[in-house]
Amino acid sequence: MSASILEVLDLSVHYGAIQALRGISIAVPSGEVVALIGANGAGKTTTLRAVSRMIRASGGTIRFEGEEVSRLPSHALVARGMAHAPEGRGIFLNLTVKENLDLGAYLRRDREAIVEDARSAFKLFPVLEERKSQVAGTLSGGEQQMLSVARALMSRPRLMLLDEPSLGLAPQVVERIFGVLREVNEGGVALLLVEQNAHKALQLAHRAYVLETGNVVMQGTGRELLASPEVRRAYLGE
Repeated sequence: MSASILEVLDLSVHYGAIQALRGISIAVPSGEVVALIGANGAGKTTTLRAVSRMIRASGGTIRFEGEEVSRLPSHALVARGMAHAPEGRGIFLNLTVKENLDLGAYLRRDREAIVEDARSAFKLFPVLEERKSQVAGTLSGGEQQMLSVARALMSRPRLMLLDEPSLGLAPQVVERIFGVLREVNEGGVALLLVEQNAHKALQLAHRAYVLETGNVVMQGTGRELLASPEVRRAYLGE
């Protein structure tokens, strides 16, 4: 296994009196896809939000590329190479597709490369180019999800956190998005993926963790978990 781009050690999160994460430890090796699967309320979204510092952890350590980042603000993590495409897409609905992409690159100063990256995003998702002057709130759910992924890519991340990229989307759109995620990963970007479509997630993932009530209860390669009778029963509907 290659060196980890992300190490999460003994991470705890409380929402008031409720403990959402109970000291979990996970790692994302450089250039790999790691999936978090589990039922609703297992702590998957909370894990991503704590890693990207959208919420505050109550204990534990987060290391990004070997440096502790547990107390850095979110924007400092973006500048270091971490991007988060949150659940519910988190795009600016009143701005155009093009303006959303520009905001994804707001910390960058390399104008020519930004233009080039927007072109690359449009190659990945040609429909966004057709809609680049359209206000994001008028896009379909699938197009908004594509925009969320494209905008995260505009910061040139080395690690992308993706929360439920397939939620509520038609099967052919899900195929398109997972195809792009595979391509992005093959380009060298590590992915930490939360996904309710466990089958799709485990097919894409090099490694995966199963979360239950804020604990890691199983881990292994994507292939191992796909073959596990417990995982097949609990999460693959068999």
